[in-house]
Amino acid sequence: MSSDEQPGGSRSGLGHIGPAIITASVVIGPGSILTASKIGQSYGYQMIWIPVLAALLMFGMTTLSARLGVLLDGTLCDELAQRAGRPVAVVAGLSLFLITACFQFGNNTGVLAAIEPFYESGKMLPILVIVALNAVIIVALFGFRSLYQPVERLMKVLVGLMIVGFAGNLLMARPDILEILSGLVPHWQVTMVEVEANRSETLGSQLPLLTPLFATTFSVAAAFYQSYLVRQKGWTDKHLRQGLIDTGVGVGVLGLITLLILITAASQLHGKGVVLNSAADVAVQLEPAFGPVAKVLFCLGIFAGAFSSFLVNAMIGGAMLADGLGCGGYLDQKWPKRFTVLVLLIGMIVAIAMTLTGQKPVNLIIFAQAITVLGFPVLAGVMVWLSTRSDIREKRRISPGIRLLAWVGLALTLVLAVKQASGLYARFG
Repeated sequence: MSSDEQPGGSRSGLGHIGPAIITASVVIGPGSILTASKIGQSYGYQMIWIPVLAALLMFGMTTLSARLGVLLDGTLCDELAQRAGRPVAVVAGLSLFLITACFQFGNNTGVLAAIEPFYESGKMLPILVIVALNAVIIVALFGFRSLYQPVERLMKVLVGLMIVGFAGNLLMARPDILEILSGLVPHWQVTMVEVEANRSETLGSQLPLLTPLFATTFSVAAAFYQSYLVRQKGWTDKHLRQGLIDTGVGVGVLGLITLLILITAASQLHGKGVVLNSAADVAVQLEPAFGPVAKVLFCLGIFAGAFSSFLVNAMIGGAMLADGLGCGGYLDQKWPKRFTVLVLLIGMIVAIAMTLTGQKPVNLIIFAQAITVLGFPVLAGVMVWLSTRSDIREKRRISPGIRLLAWVGLALTLVLAVKQASGLYARFG
């Protein structure tokens, strides 16, 4: 164990921040950037309370996952296979794999969205960029002997770029502080502005759009993987306090970035009838108010968000499918790397097909984010169930507050999944 991992060593505390930053980086992708922008544009400041609530629940679920990671003898899928049978572990691993596969094409198009305002229209350049980027990632995947430390350092840099890019726009926007405070109070009756419909809507009828905003911050899939990250960092039960700091910082950064984007869009785009077909459209719409620097800053944030999510999302999908099948769940093992390549190829092929057909990704991205909500109850249920096992309860290292947040999170994922499933059935059934 290295010096920065020793409990009480010179780098304890802030030196232990890392796993939750990786978790935050995978959640903040092009879909979340676009969703937060569309909600700010459509509802103004009224929906600020949603990412705040989601961040609180994300803190609870991520903390629970981290504690399971250090308290259990094996990984979550190992424990599921031992306690409930291998088929249950396969379902959990496959659920996470499918969720990440749904997101991966959006991460590819998100990278293109970051550079779209700076090149002339055409299809060959975007395709070459996508293919080259995936090729570089695959080479790096098999080139590094140990992947965790390089990934952690890169994610810290990319999260820093996101904060700089999106905070720069917010400072220029000068939002109304009183309106922001008002948005912290739940609004159960809201009005869409020429986006989904030209009439007053209730919150319940607009769940297809608001559900992705909630899932943007409360990502059970990313929280689930936190248990694997803390194990790879070498944490034990002596690191639980540092883990609490790590989770607080990581989830705080995640919620902050979502709010920066939402508030900027609310301040500058709400009520102006603009149409957002991609995350890059947000940057273009901000340029008249702030000048060319707004476009550069926002695109910098889009690129950092897309690339960070691009890399870690694929790794999560590959590792979890491999672990569910009993082939190992750590980034440096053979089968997680092979399944990671499969996620990368799925995302690349879909993104190329969309580029060739000229389709705009906005509706597909939001639809994919809504679909992933259906898999969240499985993952949340697994973590809550494992936390109730007698051997874990006897260790008394999971506080009642964390358990309560996890149960509330599980309940909400069930409600959203049922609502989402009924909506999909009504639409396609």
